[in-house]
Amino acid sequence: MKSINLKVVVISCFIFTNSLLSFGQDEFLSRSEAIALTLNNNYGIAIADNNVLVSENNADLLNSGYLPTVFGLAGMNYTVEDQRTDRDDGESFVLEGAQSESYNASVNLDYTLFDGLGRLYNFKRLKESYNLSKLEARETIENTMLQLFSVYFEVARLTENVEILEQTLEISKNRVKRAGYQFDYGQNTKLEVLNAEVDVTNDSINLMNTRQSLLNTKRDLNVVLARDLKLNFNVDTLVSFIPKLELDSFLEMAKENNVRLLQSNSNIALSEYDIRISKAQFLPTVGLTGSYGWNESISPASAFFTGSTRQNTGFQGGLNLRWNLFDGGSSVTQLKNAKILKDNQILLKQQVEIEVQRDIANALGNYENLIAVYNIQEQNVVTNKNNFERSRERFNLGQITSIEFRQAQINLINAETNKNLAKYEAKLAELQLLQQVGQLLNIQF
Repeated sequence: MKSINLKVVVISCFIFTNSLLSFGQDEFLSRSEAIALTLNNNYGIAIADNNVLVSENNADLLNSGYLPTVFGLAGMNYTVEDQRTDRDDGESFVLEGAQSESYNASVNLDYTLFDGLGRLYNFKRLKESYNLSKLEARETIENTMLQLFSVYFEVARLTENVEILEQTLEISKNRVKRAGYQFDYGQNTKLEVLNAEVDVTNDSINLMNTRQSLLNTKRDLNVVLARDLKLNFNVDTLVSFIPKLELDSFLEMAKENNVRLLQSNSNIALSEYDIRISKAQFLPTVGLTGSYGWNESISPASAFFTGSTRQNTGFQGGLNLRWNLFDGGSSVTQLKNAKILKDNQILLKQQVEIEVQRDIANALGNYENLIAVYNIQEQNVVTNKNNFERSRERFNLGQITSIEFRQAQINLINAETNKNLAKYEAKLAELQLLQQVGQLLNIQF
């Protein structure tokens, strides 16, 4: 009676877990769809895209300094004062509360004709900053893609493990039935039945835990995709690897495509522009000014004149030159520091080159090792399947014990789950290698 109750509990737990897993399970999430959702929804990528837009705006002609400045001015003055004028004949003229007014309005233009080429190099620097922001966005996308597929492949691995454990449980359940029939007909002992029920319980718990891990990992993937956590889905469990010849061609072009090396080159270019901008401060600046204005003044009466109103309207323009012959040494200091900072960027690039070489070598070594492990695990599965089938035949004939049969079953489970792990670890290692050689975003998934 206790064993029957145990079966009921286990089957009830299975039904509950199955219902959780199958709820809303009507979507197949391919890798290309996962990439599209990530590119559209992921918050980190959205922020990186916005940063690129900011850099693009900064590198626009409107922010270059090549366009003139046009501005309007307007004003008025009102004065009330007491005036006293002493004339040559000794008489004095006193005017109390004399009021005077003046009004002005103008449209003005300022334009720099020449600033020692500082404006040119600053504009080029903004363009290079825009290129650097695109490289930074690319790095963010690459890292997000690796994060995406590390979770996606974990969902795929757990999905296949669930299938393996479901088959294992089915075999164990059939074994319980067989042991029960044999016990009823006196062909074995109660111990065989109990051993079979214990194995069913263990297999049930393993399957329940794996299903729960699968649900949790699917939520993790939904977080990366920035969508509803309750959405359920299936994933693609087929894996193919890039041909060796194609991978070798990628390795040959690694220095030209690695994003960290490209960022180093961009930083050196920015430092060179900083040097040229600093040198521009030693040259004169030539500017153009112009205005169109209107002025009106109202003057009170005086000892010599009656009150009057005067208006002026017209254009005026001019050229100006400014040359800082000596600014206390700040321009010299700025130039020296710019040169030092460029030297630092060159040193950083040399360091990055060594690190990239190491990272590529490590990634390639890991990939080749995991491919070899995967091939071994595939053969190991074939061996354990043959061993399990022969063990099942002998067990059914009563030639081996249930303990020996169970060991063959466990060996097969371990071989299949290890093969799944090796397969997805090898594929993720391939993607990591593709990132190092700068090809992660250029392949078909």
